[in-house]
Order: sequence, then C-alpha cells, then structure tokens
Amino acid sequence: MTDRKAPVTGGIAAPAAGAGGGGGPRAVLALLLAMAVAASMVAGLAHLPEGHPRWLLWAGAALAGLGLLALLSLVAGFIRLGGERNDRAFLDALTAAIGHPLVVTDAAGRAVYANAAYEALTARAGRLVGMDVLFAPYAEFSAPVYQLAQAVNEGRSDSRELRVAQGAAAPCARPDRPVWVKLTATPVAGGKTPLRLWQLEDISEDRARQEQAFARLQFIITYLDNAPAGFFSTLSDGQVDYINATLAQWLGIDLTEAQNAGMKLPDLLGEQAARLVSGVAPKPGTAVTESFGIDLRNNSTGKLIPVQLIHHVEFDAEGQPSPSRTIVVPRHLAGTSAAGGEISAPRLSRFINNAPIGIAEIDKDGIVRMANGAFIELSPKARRGSELSAAVVASERASLLQALSTALRNEGSLHQIEANVEGTSPRNVLFTFTRLAPEDDTAVVFAVDKTENKSLEVQLAQSQKLMAVGQLASGIAHDFNNVLTPIIGFADLLLAKMRPTDPAFADVMNIKQNANRAANLVRQLLAFSRKQTLQPKVHVLTEALSDLGNLLGRVLGEKVSLKINHDRELGLVMVDIHQFEQVIINLAVNARDAMPNGGALTVRTYNVGVEESRSIMPSLMPPGEYVACEVQDTGSGIPPEIRDKIWEPFFSTKDVGKGTGLGLSTVYGIVKQTGGFIFCDSEVGKGTTFRIYLPRYYPKKAEEAAVEEKPAEAPKRDYTGKERILLVEDEDAVRAFALRALTSRGYTVVEADSGESAIEKIDMDDRGFDLIISDVVMPEMDGPTLLRELRKRGNETKFVFVSGYPGEQFEQDLEGHSGYSFMPKPFSLKQLVEKVKEAMEG
Repeated sequence: MTDRKAPVTGGIAAPAAGAGGGGGPRAVLALLLAMAVAASMVAGLAHLPEGHPRWLLWAGAALAGLGLLALLSLVAGFIRLGGERNDRAFLDALTAAIGHPLVVTDAAGRAVYANAAYEALTARAGRLVGMDVLFAPYAEFSAPVYQLAQAVNEGRSDSRELRVAQGAAAPCARPDRPVWVKLTATPVAGGKTPLRLWQLEDISEDRARQEQAFARLQFIITYLDNAPAGFFSTLSDGQVDYINATLAQWLGIDLTEAQNAGMKLPDLLGEQAARLVSGVAPKPGTAVTESFGIDLRNNSTGKLIPVQLIHHVEFDAEGQPSPSRTIVVPRHLAGTSAAGGEISAPRLSRFINNAPIGIAEIDKDGIVRMANGAFIELSPKARRGSELSAAVVASERASLLQALSTALRNEGSLHQIEANVEGTSPRNVLFTFTRLAPEDDTAVVFAVDKTENKSLEVQLAQSQKLMAVGQLASGIAHDFNNVLTPIIGFADLLLAKMRPTDPAFADVMNIKQNANRAANLVRQLLAFSRKQTLQPKVHVLTEALSDLGNLLGRVLGEKVSLKINHDRELGLVMVDIHQFEQVIINLAVNARDAMPNGGALTVRTYNVGVEESRSIMPSLMPPGEYVACEVQDTGSGIPPEIRDKIWEPFFSTKDVGKGTGLGLSTVYGIVKQTGGFIFCDSEVGKGTTFRIYLPRYYPKKAEEAAVEEKPAEAPKRDYTGKERILLVEDEDAVRAFALRALTSRGYTVVEADSGESAIEKIDMDDRGFDLIISDVVMPEMDGPTLLRELRKRGNETKFVFVSGYPGEQFEQDLEGHSGYSFMPKPFSLKQLVEKVKEAMEG
C-alpha cells in the first residue's frame, strides 16, 4: 500500500518503503556485507578479556540476527525487490480503454492505483489522492462523496449524478458549458486488503438527449393543450386522467384543480352524458370508436355548449377497458344535419376519411379524383390526380383497367379484382368497382388490404404440408427403427466375438456404421416431424457451447475462424443438450459451406427481457423472458426468393449427393419441440444470422444445486445378471436380437410375441419376473394396455417400453401409473444392457 504522497508512475502508485524497492542486487550486496561485519564483530568481541565492554558483543549479535531475518524474508517473498507488478501494463491498457477517470483506494482512503485519465484530473494536486480527497473541498461534491464513502464502507455499490456548473472550480468542470457527471463507488473483494473502486463518468451527452426529449414532449403537450379541439382521457374506473387547456377553458374549469382533485367523468360531462359515453358493451380484444352529440355546460356562466364527442376505447382479451381518449369538437365546426334528415357534406367527408378501408373516386380515364387516407396509404403512387393503374404492378395493370371499364358500363353492379400494389413491401389488395348513377362518368372503388389474409393462407397451406410430411416421416421412421434395431444389434453381437485382426471385422464394422448413419437420418425425420424422444434437463448454454467449441473448430476447418461470446449471468434453459448441440453443429456446417474461401463464424448468447421480446416477432413469438443463441457467418447469404423455403424438408441448394435437405428442417423441428423459436436474417454477399430464442427457465433450489454440481466420474459397472425377464415384441428380428443379447449377459429370458401371449406366460409362470421389456405398438393389445391390465391384477413388475415412436405419445395414456421407463429404437447391445441394469436398480 502507498501513502497519499507516493509518486505516480505510469498510473500505478510507487511502492512505499519497506515493501520492496529499487535497491535490486546492490541492496542485497549491502545487506550481506552488513551481516558479515556484524558477524566479525561478534566473533572478535567474544574473545575480549574480562572488564572490557560487553554491550558491543550484544549489539553485533542483534545486527547479525536482523540481517539474517531480512534475508530469509527476501527469499520467502515477504519482501520483494523490483518495481512494478507484471500485470501493470495490462491494467494500464484496460483502464485506458475504459476512458473515464478511475482510482482504487484502500480502507483508509489512500490511492493505490489510478488510470491516466484520473492522473490528468489530479495534475494540479501534484500527488495521487483518492477521489474523496480530491473533491472534498468543493461544496457540490462533499455530500455525495460522503454518502458514497458510507455505502462502500458497508460493502455496497452506489452512484450519484451531479451537475457541475460552467466555469466551476472542480477539476472536472468545463469553462464553456455545464457538465453532468456520474460518480460511482464500488467495493472490490477478493484480495487480502479490502479496496474501493471510484469512477467519474461524464454523462453530459446522455443528459442532453434526455433534456431534448423532455423539451420535445413539453412542446407536443403544448400543442395538445392549445389545439382548436378539446381533448380528455379517462381511466377504466371513470376517473378523468387528462384534460387539455382548450376544453378546460370552454368549461370554465381550473386546470390545476381538475388534474389534482380526482375528477370523475360525470363531473366533467354530466350524469346523462357520462352514462352515454361509458355505456358501450365490452368487446374483448377489440377497439370501439363512437360519436355522440351532447351539450356541455360552462361551470362559470352556465351556458350550454353543443359539441360532438368522438370517443375511442380499447378492450383487452378479458374485456377490461383501457384508458379511453375522447375528442370534443363544437358542433358548428363539426357540421350539422341538413333539413329532411340528409347527412351534411362535412359529416359525410369525415365518415369517408375515417373509414378503415380505402375509398376513391376514379374517372373514365382512370385518374384518381378523390381518395381517403386508407386508400392513399396503400401505395406511394396512390395519390389524387395520379393514374390508378400506376399503383399496381405492371403485369396486372391491364386487368385492373378492364375491371374499371366494365364497372363504368354497368350501373350498380360490382366488379372485383385482386392485384398487388407497388410499395416498399408487397401488398395484395382486393379492388371492388361500382358505378353509382347513370349520369356519372366516374366509378367508386373500395380497396381492402388482404396481405395479412394471404399470408395466413400461405402459412396454413405450408403448415398443412409440413404436417402431412411429418406424419409420413414419423410412420417411416417407426418402420425403419424396427429394421435398424436388429441390424445394429446383431452387428454388435458379431463384433463382440471378433478380434480387430479378423478379416471380417472391418466388414461388420462398416455394416454397423452405415446402420448408425441410417438411424441418424431417421432421427432427423423424427426431429423434423417434432416426434423424437427428447430428454430435457436444466442447462446453462455457456457450459454446453464451451464443451462444443473444440468440435466446432474441427468441423469448420482452418479457413473459418470461430468466436464464442457469452452474456454475463446467462439464464437457464430446459433443453435436451445433445439435440441442441446437433442444432449448433448443423448451423455451423451450413455456415462453413457458405464460406468456401474462409470467413468467420460467431456464436453469441444473451438474455432477452420481456419488453425486448415484444419487438422481435410479435406475430409469432409471445412476449416473455428468453435466452438467445445467435449463430452468425460472413458467407454468401441466402437469396430472398428462397429464404422462406429453407425450413422445408428435402429442400437444398447444394449439389446432388452433398446433402439430404434435412439439416435446417431438423433444426427447426428440434427448436420448436423444445418450445423455442428460430428466425433467419440474411443479406446476399454479407452473411446470414440465425437467432434461436429458448424460454428462460427458473428452477427450484434442488435443480439449481444439480446444475451447479459437476457430475463425478461414473465407476465401471457390471452389466450381467441372473434375474428373469419377460420379453414382449411382435418383430421377430428385434426379439431374436434382444434374446441373444440378454441371455449372453446371464439373464433368463422368456419370449412373448404379443400382449395376450405375455399375459398367458405370466399366468402360467409360478416364479415371477423381475422385469418386463415390451414393445409399445403391437396388434390387439399394445404395451401400455398390457401395463394397465397387469396393474389391475396387482402385478407391480417393472416395465421397460421400447418403440420407434417417441415416448411422449403413449405416456399421457399412462398417467397415474409408475414403475416404467422408456428406450427408443434403434438401440445397440450396450444401450440395451445398460437400460436393463438401470431399470433393475431403479
């Protein structure tokens, strides 16, 4: 530690005396020489005759002892020679990158480290001092610095924001403008001595933006207050939340009292008008806009003011109203009904302009003579005085003009045509033409935007197609699993009897490897159809991706660099980590293929809050807390015309034989089955980014302990046994393999080819079974039905179900039953004996 007068060198306070120093080898030599002189004095004085002074002997001995103690401390490291620590340059570079001044002090307030920015701030002081000492003389800093010092002494981090006046005496002041600073104090734990980190950050730009935003808001409020129409807003309980100055003036209300007195709607409009306005029936999930003609009364003069109210209220999904907004327009400005009950032109104009669909008047030449706001919003080219045909794409203009011509020749009939309009985003619009009167040489067109409906139709068709393919894939996968199980199993049995030097060993190994490839393809089909068997557990993606880093490096090769970045305090997720690793590997392989000349792949994880999630894809992903995993490459990108097809099964842009087209569809299926969402952003020539959003999981304390606890290395287990097993399987090949595998491990196995046969075997057996292994899908009596029947009879024998279908499909039928586990097909010899041993011991 240093005192406050310690010199500053490169941002680090120089060591104080006694903590090592600049003596180096010369100090050691001087220490040894002093010890030698002291030892010589002791040796010489030891032979002095009686009567000579003996205090010299004791002084020499003490000097020699002190020198020896200092030398031992030097060797042990309690005293260090040399100047700065090895990591000083790193600290200087790190704190320089931070930019704003910072200083580290000890418990007594003495500065032990400062960056260059803080040194510049303390240049006038001529010495390195703590931030509390530096700013203590200035009144605006004294109270905040004291409060921060108290907080950090209690082990708490705290901060204060201060405004330093222009030209003030404080070191951080500016002569040309005031400065906003943020002063932060943070306790630093982990060392032998408690330290405090003080930071001074200039936040003037942030404050300036806030003040500008506030000024803009005040400007807008001023506009609303002085608008030529009245305006008020009410809460769901009928309390008036806001009144503009215009309406307050009309009604003779003191604006300040109205805002603070808790005014109710009847106090503002009167009882009758309040009932009229609030008498709308709740419509869950919709908004209602209504217009009322009423008379308001001026509280000061008692004069009635005829007005038109335009009242708007929205209802949530439960039918509860949100705060309403109401515009108040004097009736002489709103327009009155003419004699005979005819609607006035101003009111009719308001009806048209506020219609939710586009309405326009088109003359015989196809020129837009009149159009409301909804029509103009359809396309940048849909303007008054422009040609209607210019608003649609070139290929559909002739059909549009033909429909207009037909409408002009036929009074009263409707002629409809769908067309795509020009604009920044494609829109599909239904145009309806009609001629109102024979003397008119114009037609009225009603335009309804059907883009969202078309999109929903496409999504529905796509969903139905994927569902059909998924069902087909699931059925095929089940049959394939029944075929692959004996292939893999008998290959394992052969390999167990062979030596690696056997000529047929390589052939059998090739059979097994290709069978495993086929099994992997089947898993991809099941993943696409979202019917694979997942084993989700609580995980932190940070650890999972760290373990995957080495494998990704080998997958990407030397031309592609890999970067993995993680957010701090990443949330937990409930996933099957092996399937999620397959997702990342598939995306990495696609990224590598998109970067044949090399590039960079970045995998990033971060937390997503509820508010942030609302803006991601509100139509597809509900708001909530998510953990995001982003995979970004610098490859060739995906063209827009095929971007919507990448999730389809068997769609591939690779050459024939270089891909199955199941990679991204598998990724999509795994993510969706996990309960997450995946989106793709791509730009041709710049790269592609896949963003995966998994729901954040908040576990119980027991689960948190399980996540933090690292699993111990499992000891080798004995997979032999003497128990009796009933094997129920309708596939002969699968049953034959399982029989061979289990009997070779010492088990006694009884076979049954159906559920009925299994019950007969159990009824005829007088010894009982320790375990029943049953297929799920069998004719007549399936596996779950067999379990329920045995439980009714009081038979509590443990079950292991096997199936090519996922376990979730039958587990719902066994709700309330226990004592069973599941093993998916295809399974190997090792997986079978491990599952049997696990079931026996479970």
